[in-house]
Amino acid sequence: MATDQTEKDFLDIRDLKIGVTVREPGEPPRDITIVHGVSTTLEKGKVLGLIGESGAGKSTIGLSSLAYGRGGVEITGGEVFINGRDILKLSRGELNNLRGREVCYVSQSAAAGFNPAHRLIDQVIEASLEHGLMTKAEAEDRARYLFEALSLPDPDTIGERYPHQVSGGQLQRVMTAMALCPKPDLIVFDEPTTALDVTTQIDVLAAIKNAIDVTGVAALYITHDLAVVAQVADEIMVLRNGEMVEHGPTSQIIEAPQEDYTRALVSVRSIVHPEQAPTDTPLISMENIVAGYGNLVTVLDDVSVDLHPGQTLAVVGESGSGKSTLARVLTGLLPARSGQITYEGRTLTNAQKDRPLEDLRQIQMIYQMADTAMNPRQTIGTIIGRPIEFYFGIKGAELKKRIGEMLEKIELPAEMASRYPAELSGGQKQRVCIARALAAEPKVIICDEVTSALDPLVADGILKLLLDLQKRENVAYMFITHDLATVKAIADSIAVMHLGKLARYGTKEMVLSPPFDDYTDLLLSSVPEMKLGWLENVIATRKMESAGN
Repeated sequence: MATDQTEKDFLDIRDLKIGVTVREPGEPPRDITIVHGVSTTLEKGKVLGLIGESGAGKSTIGLSSLAYGRGGVEITGGEVFINGRDILKLSRGELNNLRGREVCYVSQSAAAGFNPAHRLIDQVIEASLEHGLMTKAEAEDRARYLFEALSLPDPDTIGERYPHQVSGGQLQRVMTAMALCPKPDLIVFDEPTTALDVTTQIDVLAAIKNAIDVTGVAALYITHDLAVVAQVADEIMVLRNGEMVEHGPTSQIIEAPQEDYTRALVSVRSIVHPEQAPTDTPLISMENIVAGYGNLVTVLDDVSVDLHPGQTLAVVGESGSGKSTLARVLTGLLPARSGQITYEGRTLTNAQKDRPLEDLRQIQMIYQMADTAMNPRQTIGTIIGRPIEFYFGIKGAELKKRIGEMLEKIELPAEMASRYPAELSGGQKQRVCIARALAAEPKVIICDEVTSALDPLVADGILKLLLDLQKRENVAYMFITHDLATVKAIADSIAVMHLGKLARYGTKEMVLSPPFDDYTDLLLSSVPEMKLGWLENVIATRKMESAGN
């Protein structure tokens, strides 16, 4: 055992350095350090939250506790002790024995972590059997015990299902059971609730917290959401650009942060957007929309909403509520079965293919994942310039000038035009997608979860940019999201969707003022707050309400 490692500190990371070799055509290889000498320790039964923006090194450090570097990343210096052994010095066979036995991993996307052809319980117990830790009967008993600890429905039988037969939140909890089954000393949770709706996120967070308490496992919890990690972590390490900014007890980080960057994370979402009264005449009216896929599946059932010039309609609800389908109907990608859409008082053709070019120009869309919304082989200038050339026929020097003006509008330098998407950060890519939508000079932009994949500070900057552009361009936004904090920051009116129907609709003040319907109350109460003990209070309140019913 290392000489100065305490009995309590079973995980001891010392002066960890991690790098990557960058190879560009025609250039000599360059070694870049992405984690700069980070050190930390962790006791059994405790949770350390790793938080920071994209590229901060959170996942890279977390994976180092499995002696693993993905995507060409290499651990170039330091030591990682688990139970007194420097795992960076272990052989391949010893590492295979370590992973899935002493250390387990829970990824962000549970759907990608399961084989669709095998039952859940067979996949949950696989590592335990592979390492010879228990018999099949013992492993199945352990799995059912964990299903119950993780508040999964029908814990005795849910393991008989296949991955597609459970919800996303349930599958995330099954993945946690898979990691806990071999009775590891450490679990690395890598953004396990980021892709979930707020209502589902609460259930998964509570289940993870309970499972950690019950099993006594230690955990690294990686996230960019400080409000989330505050509910599960005993200590928090704040990272930026591969360096530790601040490290301390959760209470100190939340209530008395010492560093400017930490204070910025704690105070994010400082946007104050005064609600505007709706204009007399809507720019777009969607009236009594019924839409679905095929003749059997109805996704939208009699939905009516208005968009007003220079204002934002926020469409909120959990996955499957019909938010994105509403956007597809508006763009004409999914023709409505019945109902009508009027634009400036005239009826729009249902199907996009039948709409004139001018109508197509007036309604643009910004997608959630900027990475997949841009052609990686095209320069930023080409991406932004395409709608300018397509809709207005502008080419040559005038096109180049327009591209420069669009980059200026989104607060990026003109030289970005020659770069490719891979050379930009996540926030910069999303700004380019905003510029591409604005380049068509539309009157309506649909923003489909445009900040959900971004870190809080970056997302805050994107929201401020969108509001500033809205004032200057008088564009109307349909802002689709499940993030109620975003809604409170930017909306003028809100449509709450539930199972394809409007659960609540009106001005922001009206929708966010009590009395609430049950579903809106559930949504609002599920938004994590930057308060210690918030999760426990929410769960306790819901248990009392359930008992009262």
